Amino acid sequence: MVLPPHPPLKGEVSVGPSGSSRLQAPRNFPTGGSVALCRVWERGVCPFKRLAQEGRRLSRAVSSLVIREPKTHLRVAVQPHPLSRVEPRSIRLAHQPARRPAAAAEISPRRAGIPGRGMMLLPLVALLLFLPGCPGLPFYNGFYYGNVMNDRGYSNGNGPGEGLFNGVKLVVETPEEALFSHRGANVTLPCHYHYEPALGSPRPVRVKWWKLGEGGEPERDVLVAIGLRHRSFGEFRGRVHLQQENGRDVSLVIRDLRLRDYGRYRCEVIDGLEDESGVVDLELRGVVFPYQPRLGRYQLNFHEAQRACEGQDAAVASFEQLFRAWEEGLDWCNAGWLLDGTVQYPITQPRQPCGGHGTAPGVRSYGQRHRSRHRYDVFCFSAAQRGRVYYLEHPEKLTLAEAEAACLEDGARIAKVGQLFSAWRFQGLDRCDTGWLDDGSARYPVTRPRPNCGSTDPGVRSFGFPDPESRSF
Repeated sequence: MVLPPHPPLKGEVSVGPSGSSRLQAPRNFPTGGSVALCRVWERGVCPFKRLAQEGRRLSRAVSSLVIREPKTHLRVAVQPHPLSRVEPRSIRLAHQPARRPAAAAEISPRRAGIPGRGMMLLPLVALLLFLPGCPGLPFYNGFYYGNVMNDRGYSNGNGPGEGLFNGVKLVVETPEEALFSHRGANVTLPCHYHYEPALGSPRPVRVKWWKLGEGGEPERDVLVAIGLRHRSFGEFRGRVHLQQENGRDVSLVIRDLRLRDYGRYRCEVIDGLEDESGVVDLELRGVVFPYQPRLGRYQLNFHEAQRACEGQDAAVASFEQLFRAWEEGLDWCNAGWLLDGTVQYPITQPRQPCGGHGTAPGVRSYGQRHRSRHRYDVFCFSAAQRGRVYYLEHPEKLTLAEAEAACLEDGARIAKVGQLFSAWRFQGLDRCDTGWLDDGSARYPVTRPRPNCGSTDPGVRSFGFPDPESRSF
């Protein structure tokens, strides 16, 4: 929400802690407060590099944080910033005592000497964390930044203040081309940094990796690190670490790649008040296939489409993946959901039911659709895998339940649709005999078209969803 600019505010704001929040000892912080305060909406590790950055403009620099009366009161002095006339609505101060939940107090700036009302300001949220024996050191997602600042307000061995000076520039380098890998593999996302001009001695930096959101999905934290200490998060916990082959190599190593790991990753390096970042694109080698459930054509809203793909060892395809599949020859006249919430379909051979004869080949788009109300098919993406899909020979034809039991007896599981497409694409699976799949459909893969195997084009043929009790295959 954008609020009208407010006249410059000078003076002090005061707040008393609420509840059981207690400050342990006096402590001073230097101008800028990059260690003391963090913009928590800015990916966690957030020095105050600029007060007008990435569209989130701030107008106040916190010039100092002084505990006026230990254990009872805080004084926060604010000053105008020339880059913006927008002001923070409030500052949130929090205390994290050992073995107890955090207690917090929210304050609003006011003019010096005028008690009472907070002013209409643009929201600013910051965390100040006081740790037992080491007050004032903040953390992000439980990762503590210890030994970042000494009692005199100096950073570790870098002299007064934390930022670079005398025209030194921090540069982060990442590859421009996308990296390709496959599910189950290990991959390294390159990221290096240096200074221009070069510095003679190393400087301590903080590093953060996170995965950018796509198709309405939120960003996902991957790893934060200071020196040799690091912490990973969520689905990446225990699977990622920094390569650190040299002092300025902060490349990310991901082990055992999963289907959801593909996408864009940002590498951020923070040196005091300076931070720079770069983006790495990671693509998985895979195959896009159209999918519709047993109920038939156009039965899935977006959320049901997501679950349908996941149930078949796949994920909803992105536009980039569908476009690449179209370039490779995918032609399908039924519209399906994509990851960004649009509905599209690929046409390589224009024809009357698919946009008309006079239209050019391409990916047709219906644009954004309501994710709950509208219903279509879905385009799924399945990546290459470690396992093997094979046709189980059996002396008799089987029902769906009997086919599932036969696979278990053979030490395997009945294949999912995504696994069959992946085996057709990457293992060259070619079989003219139809077989049951996990979703109750019956299909067979053809890599070498021949007269008795349907179409003249390679692909996975489908017999739809036969009666699961029939012994047809």
